Amino acid sequence: MNVLKRKSTSNVRYGESTFKYLIQIRLLIVLLCVGVGYFVYSNWQDWLESFDSKPITAYALVGKTEFTDYADVKDVLLKMGDLKGFWGQDVKAVQEQLETLPWVKGAVVRKVWPNRLSIWLTEYMPVAIWNKTEFVTKDGTVFQLPMERLKNKTLPYLGGPDYQSLKVLEAWNQIYADFKAKNLNVKGITIDERGAWQVTLDNDIVLKLGRGAWKSKLERFVTIYPQIEVSENKRIGYVDLRYSSGAAVGMVDK
Repeated sequence: MNVLKRKSTSNVRYGESTFKYLIQIRLLIVLLCVGVGYFVYSNWQDWLESFDSKPITAYALVGKTEFTDYADVKDVLLKMGDLKGFWGQDVKAVQEQLETLPWVKGAVVRKVWPNRLSIWLTEYMPVAIWNKTEFVTKDGTVFQLPMERLKNKTLPYLGGPDYQSLKVLEAWNQIYADFKAKNLNVKGITIDERGAWQVTLDNDIVLKLGRGAWKSKLERFVTIYPQIEVSENKRIGYVDLRYSSGAAVGMVDK
């Protein structure tokens, strides 16, 4: 007669209890690490500041800048109030404040032991005056800059809604090159909210092109311009090319 024997479960139970115990230990370790990490993170700045013996009081503007000088940087730092020391000062805060200068594209700030800042600035470079009071870069970025800081006084005058800046720049490059090849000089180009174009020559003649394609209209102007008769005491004020053919010419006193 065969007798069925029941398997012992004591080892299994012992293994299960050990496994649960290890999980609890690991959970406690994880919670302890999180708590310690949070405590260190919360008090890190205070600990760093405790190592400082004196605040940052000097800075160096490294690299070449076109429009920013030491006085600009000094004004920005003064607005921040008293700076902290080498260990405690957050350079990101200084960087963000320097980037509030409207002509500054970006800033890199580093701390130099024991109490100095090294500041590197990149600036927006204008290729044209925009809407008479602002400037635009070659990639269409519109920015502000005090006009008296502009060294290049021969920039073209462009204008229009800001979202059209790149389109106006592309038109300028094409029209300027085409007219230059015909011994004509362009001073400025604008587009209004309705999409109507105007071109201003260096002799202040305004070409009204209206909306839509303008290439054929400019070619028409080049053809008729030498044929326009001007009185002795008059000069051409504008040439209206918004017609399917021909043009209307407006005269003004000299």
